[in-house]
Amino acid sequence: MQTLFLNASIVDATSSSPRLGNVLVEDGIIRDTQAKVGTSRDRQIIDLHGKTLMPGLIDCHVHVVASMLNIGLNSQLPDPIAALRSLPIMRGMLSRGFTTVRDLGGAPYSLAEAIEQGLTEAPRLIVCGKALSKTGGHGDARSRHDIYDPNRWRHNFGALGRIADGIDEVRLACRQELRQGAKFIKIMANGGVASPTDPVAWQGYSEDEIKTAVEETRDAQTYVAAHLYTPDGIARAVRCGVHSLEHCNNIDAPTAQLAASAGAVAVPTLITYEALAERGAALGLPPASVAKINDVRLSGLQSLSILRNAGVTMAFGTDLLGELHVRQSEEFAIRAQVLPAAEILASATTIAAELIDMRGKLGIVAEGAIADLLVVDGSPLDDITLLANPAKNIHLVMKSGVIYRQQ
Repeated sequence: MQTLFLNASIVDATSSSPRLGNVLVEDGIIRDTQAKVGTSRDRQIIDLHGKTLMPGLIDCHVHVVASMLNIGLNSQLPDPIAALRSLPIMRGMLSRGFTTVRDLGGAPYSLAEAIEQGLTEAPRLIVCGKALSKTGGHGDARSRHDIYDPNRWRHNFGALGRIADGIDEVRLACRQELRQGAKFIKIMANGGVASPTDPVAWQGYSEDEIKTAVEETRDAQTYVAAHLYTPDGIARAVRCGVHSLEHCNNIDAPTAQLAASAGAVAVPTLITYEALAERGAALGLPPASVAKINDVRLSGLQSLSILRNAGVTMAFGTDLLGELHVRQSEEFAIRAQVLPAAEILASATTIAAELIDMRGKLGIVAEGAIADLLVVDGSPLDDITLLANPAKNIHLVMKSGVIYRQQ
């Protein structure tokens, strides 16, 4: 089956201005961007009349199994319930134009396989398995008075993480997750908001533990992503070889320069803190977590400027939980307060594609690339905030040559 997009205004992060073209898609691949108009019994023709044709979006920080804000209760859900509750979350992401997402803790490789087999409508899924945390760290969802086994739920579908203490346990956990299909490893290297007993400024892992995770991932030809907020936590992670720096809200200029010189990639996720501040308590976020939101929310926009000024590469992320997943696209509008449209577009396309090892395959409109495409009103190079309202401005979503939404 072929699809021919006629009279397209092609926009991607490889060019500073739109270019006109006729884009031919066949067998899930972009075959030509200057195709000749012709008829074929197996060709669907869509005349865009000058509308924008752009790559599908990539969110590099999601939790598709997190259907509740309370991650402790989420981890205790029966597997069939947790799995079925993830389906509308993923369908929503796809309908908003996110054709690929990188899951930062929770989703198993088998879920990615099910999506590839066409068993559900969902974005392409890049997984790390369960995130690694120390006892009492950001991946330890127990209340303060719970003295029972912290790993008793780690095999559950709804669990976002697992506990691994010390070099030997970290090494074993990395090997187990990689064997089970993880494409990278996630560690909790600072305290966090959604976890109940760890202040944000706490260090999550010792240098030896982080270096062990990095060694294991390098041996497996991949990398470590780390949950991080503070300058000392970020600096420790960078020195130890962590490649993907999640959040980074409280970063300072010297630490950003260190990250830039190491070639690390930052993945800010500012919408989650705005959403949690507005609705977290009402939706079941525990009081201990609500009290920590402003520890990281208030410095979010400044972190974008610090990272940009230092030359740190930034990918697009959101990190939403529970009922807040619907606010995913608002990240575009938040970043637009500080960053140029072209850089934000790149963060959700070309930069993101490189982070998930899909450079040249995703995030571009070019011959030979996978046909993940959006039809959009207006140009995101002129106004990136139009992507913050996908229901109004995104008229078609195609993933691997299949149209999942059209209006």
